[in-house]
Amino acid sequence: MNVIEDLKKEIEKLKKSDIAELVKKRLVEFKDFKTKPSEEWFSELCFCILTANSSAALGIKIQNAIGARGFLSMPQKELEKRLKELGHRFYNIRAEFIVRARKYKNIKNIISGFDGKKARAWLVKNIKGIGMKEASHFLRNVGYTDVSIIDRHILSILRKHELIPQQAMTPKRYEEIEKLLEEISRETQTNLAELDLYLWYMKTGNILK
Repeated sequence: MNVIEDLKKEIEKLKKSDIAELVKKRLVEFKDFKTKPSEEWFSELCFCILTANSSAALGIKIQNAIGARGFLSMPQKELEKRLKELGHRFYNIRAEFIVRARKYKNIKNIISGFDGKKARAWLVKNIKGIGMKEASHFLRNVGYTDVSIIDRHILSILRKHELIPQQAMTPKRYEEIEKLLEEISRETQTNLAELDLYLWYMKTGNILK
C-alpha cells in the first residue's frame, strides 16, 4: 500500500466538506494579491518576518495595527516600541530586520519574474530574518503555488503518518520534504498552496494566511 494513502484519504474527505469553500476563498485571495501594489507586498514580507518563532495570528494582529506605511516609514525605535506593545517577544530584532528590508521595498518588481523556488532562494539570500519557511510563506501569500511552507504543524502531520523521521531541519532536508509534499499534491490533485491549507487545518482547525 502507498504510505501516503491514509493521509490522502483525510485530505480527500476535507475536499468534500465545507472546509473546501474556505480553502478556495483563501486561494483566490492569494491569487488576487498579485495585483496589489508593491507596498502591500512589502507589508506581507514584514508579516512573514514577524511570524518566525512566533505565530501567524500574532503576525496578522501586528500587520493590521501597523500597516504597510508603518512598516515602510516608522523609525526603528518607534517600531520596536509598537512591536513590544503588541506582544511580540523579539521586538528588537524583528524591528531591525524590517528596517533593513526597506532597501527592497520594491520587492514585487524584484521577484515577479522568478518562479517560486528562484524567488525563495533570492529572499533567503537577501532578506535578513527570512529562512526557507518564511520565504515560502510570503510567496504563497502573494500568489505563488509551487513552494511548501514546512512549519511545525506540517512536520507533525507527516511524522504522525510516519512519512518522515524526527530530524533537524536543514535547507537540504527542507527540499527533501518538499519533494514528498509535491508527491502528496499530485496524489490529491492539489497545488502546494492548497495542500498546505488542508494540512494546516487538519492540525489547527483554522484556515489562516
